[in-house]
Amino acid sequence: MNLAEAQTMPREGMDFDVVIVGAGPAGLAAAIRLKQLSPDLSVVVVEKGSEVGAHILSGAVVDPIGLDRLLPDWREDPDAPLRTPVTDDRFYVLGPAGSIRLPNALMPRLMNNHGNYIVSLGNVARWLAQRAEALGVEIYPGFAAAEVRFGDDGAVVGVATGDMGISKTGEVKDGFARGMELRGKYVLFGEGARGSLSKQLIAKFGLAEGREPQKFGIGLKELWQVAPEKHQAGLVQHSFGWPLGNTTGGGSFLYHLEDNLVAVGFVVHLNYSNPTLSPFDEFQRFKTHPLVRDTFVGGKRISYGARAITEGGWQSVPKLTFPGGALIGCSAGFVNVPRIKGSHNAVLSGMLAAEHVAAALAEGRANDEIVGYEQAWRDGDIGKDLYRVRNAKPLWSRFGTALGVALGGLDMWTNELFGFSFFGTMKHGKPDHATLKRIDEVKPIVYPKPDGEVSFDKLSSVFISATNHEEDQPAHLKLTDPSIPVASNLPLYGEPARLYCPAGVYEVVYADAATKADPRFVINAQNCVHCKTCDIKDPAQNITWVTPEGSGGPNYPNM
Repeated sequence: MNLAEAQTMPREGMDFDVVIVGAGPAGLAAAIRLKQLSPDLSVVVVEKGSEVGAHILSGAVVDPIGLDRLLPDWREDPDAPLRTPVTDDRFYVLGPAGSIRLPNALMPRLMNNHGNYIVSLGNVARWLAQRAEALGVEIYPGFAAAEVRFGDDGAVVGVATGDMGISKTGEVKDGFARGMELRGKYVLFGEGARGSLSKQLIAKFGLAEGREPQKFGIGLKELWQVAPEKHQAGLVQHSFGWPLGNTTGGGSFLYHLEDNLVAVGFVVHLNYSNPTLSPFDEFQRFKTHPLVRDTFVGGKRISYGARAITEGGWQSVPKLTFPGGALIGCSAGFVNVPRIKGSHNAVLSGMLAAEHVAAALAEGRANDEIVGYEQAWRDGDIGKDLYRVRNAKPLWSRFGTALGVALGGLDMWTNELFGFSFFGTMKHGKPDHATLKRIDEVKPIVYPKPDGEVSFDKLSSVFISATNHEEDQPAHLKLTDPSIPVASNLPLYGEPARLYCPAGVYEVVYADAATKADPRFVINAQNCVHCKTCDIKDPAQNITWVTPEGSGGPNYPNM
């Protein structure tokens, strides 16, 4: 039996009231809220990670507003993983050899982290899954939703999980199994930033029409166990500046959790222009700064990961509803960029969508558009949260770090105190894939070799992400035109995929390294940590990320 014949085999199917794609904070909050409102509803959540939380990557400092509304008793739950309240909140500007601490009194009040909690968001998701299952929600980890299913009228009626047992060359292997079809009266998509199905839905239904282009960053994170004398439980430290230049946006964080654990992270805005920039190597260089290096000397690096972050905010949130479903969480783009927070809005959006779905089901409706959700988010707490910071990202992009951050702070103050902005609502301009300069227009960046003590290489980092894919399967990184990397991207940009990828997935290999003869583009798909940066930043928009065989990818502990 060939593949074409195999893929005509009927799928097994299951019917539910609501199907939810993605067991992150948004998806699980939606599931919990649905069961709170209507205990008899059948609700299923599918999750591509090997377990709930396996693919969750975030700082994270959590604003508990969402949890307070979803689970008002969470503070009495002994299993709740929010155990480290913020006790010390610091902001720094970094130079090559020193730093300046910004007075907290100058920071807009919304930047204050007191009352928030330092957490592993993966563990928060695992806990929310327990609460959801206790209410009767079915959760299927290890099953990647690979296809949207549409009805005869074009409405979304469900999703199908990926087929299993296809070889790298596209042949049917022994044990081939068709994916399962999960049908729902409504389907909610909470796949996270640049979700593969959400991307298709945005294009199919024209959901981004009339909006600014979505903007993204790449966030890289490591979890360390540090020496007890260097640990300060509850310390939150944010910084910007070095090693990034003034025209490249981004920043960093150190969060001190419990048990001598420190999360360190680095964000690079993906509208950078120098094609020789490597976000991974900028992160490694950051850890050598005198302000932070000593924290990690003598410590142990436990885990590493990377993930795209939605940064467009208010202007870039697409229309969220379409016949049969809606986008929630980071699939919608609800991150508050200056606060580096999105999980609170993810929970609130999941709840809000669930409330509109539950009301529709109570009226006997199915597979239509829950139009009320679209206006409700803008009028509610999510909209208020994003509206007052709407200009922080475009000001930074337009004026650079030094002036842009200062103007952004002023804008947040005027929005908070007086409810207006001197700048109105600014536009973002180019999408991130269109911002690279040609390689002959820039000064190449040369990175120092890792020291093996606080800075490391990509492959050793991927190893501690516990990333694993079935090797004999089709690559889940698809090239629309296989000739573009060598014929176009290499001469124009030096093929930036080999640098913007934080996992060593992409290489340019030469038959003769000395003469650089006969270049060949190689995709090491088994290294992929599912960050989606290639899908976003490739200047030709030639790379499409699709779901690999079920349960493939990283397996993050406590990230």
